[in-house]
Amino acid sequence: MCPGGVPQGASLPGKQLYLFAERLSTAQMASNQLRLYFSALAYALVEALRRLALQGTEWANAQVDTLRLKLVKIGTLVRVSVRRVLLSMSSAYPWKHLFTHVFQMLRC
Repeated sequence: MCPGGVPQGASLPGKQLYLFAERLSTAQMASNQLRLYFSALAYALVEALRRLALQGTEWANAQVDTLRLKLVKIGTLVRVSVRRVLLSMSSAYPWKHLFTHVFQMLRC
């Protein structure tokens, strides 16, 4: 334990906000730098998602890992036709109402 009662491994840079920025495992510096850029971009996108689409919902202050697992990483059936892309979610998807709300908020 550190002074103040905070566990030593509980800092934000230590967790890297669940965006896989801690995996800098390649030998080339350019590969590691690209991986960090992708993690920073993912963080910026999640913050924009919170600010634009999740404001006022129960997930407005959710952790990045929760948003990734429950809103982004879901199984859908994708059908592509000449004019549109159809996404079919399972009727048992528990956060369908929230996904629909986020989709409507992000539409142009």
